[in-house]
Amino acid sequence: MQNPYLPYPVRIDEIVTETEDKNLKTFKLVFLNPADEEKFYYKAGQFAELSVAGKGEIPIGIASSPTEKGYIMFTVNKVGLVTTHLHSMKEGDVIGIRGPLGNSYPWDILQGKNIVIIGGGFAFTTLRSSIVYMLDPVMRPKFKDIHVIYGARSPEMLLYRDELAGWENSSDINMHITVDATDDPDWKYNTGFVPTITEQKALPGNAETYAIICGPPIMIKFTQPVLDKLDYAHDHIIMSLEMRMKCGIGMCGRCNIGKEFVCKDGPVFTLAQLDKMPKEF
Repeated sequence: MQNPYLPYPVRIDEIVTETEDKNLKTFKLVFLNPADEEKFYYKAGQFAELSVAGKGEIPIGIASSPTEKGYIMFTVNKVGLVTTHLHSMKEGDVIGIRGPLGNSYPWDILQGKNIVIIGGGFAFTTLRSSIVYMLDPVMRPKFKDIHVIYGARSPEMLLYRDELAGWENSSDINMHITVDATDDPDWKYNTGFVPTITEQKALPGNAETYAIICGPPIMIKFTQPVLDKLDYAHDHIIMSLEMRMKCGIGMCGRCNIGKEFVCKDGPVFTLAQLDKMPKEF
């Protein structure tokens, strides 16, 4: 049995600076041992712990899709000791990865349904995993209409801009990109906060439609009433509380909400489940 505290060694294969402030970088990691990659079987929506020797470890949502073979991706925000050190590392350096951890989005339930993905800022990382997963040629016929509402503070803060452009031109997905504000005269997408664009662009709620939300708490707080207005049942609103992640295996006791351990019982919950728990948003 794999020791849950023992990370797999991975090599940094590629580093992409995502935003103009250089605080968000995407790391493409390759397992040093092929057998470890086979053991690291994950689903879109799960997270992992990245570890740097002598610095510590951090919980990060997995940005790659399980359909992308040969590597695993994480987009890391430079906010503390471990992430700052990770941002200073180079391609070819070796770090550790522990996981996969937590549950995933309920893909068995979501098949055959319309999907509305709503994301904001840095939290779009695990939503990228879900989008790539659903757009895989084998998987795409298993879902109906896919709408994505993704917002950032400004165009310079949008993640995965090359992929966004490709999705924008794809007939397999309906992209609704927005920024809070911009002075760019060439900006061709939406301007406005995510809840406003959600009310304008999202499919109405019904038995065939599910919403997946991941973003900063303030975005989620003001998006919930919009989905209520659009008649989404609370068991059709799926949310990720990955910002609560700590040790990842329920040992530190720092991620609990009431009696639930987010790292073991989540981080993915329906709003109906969250309605029975102490308020987080």
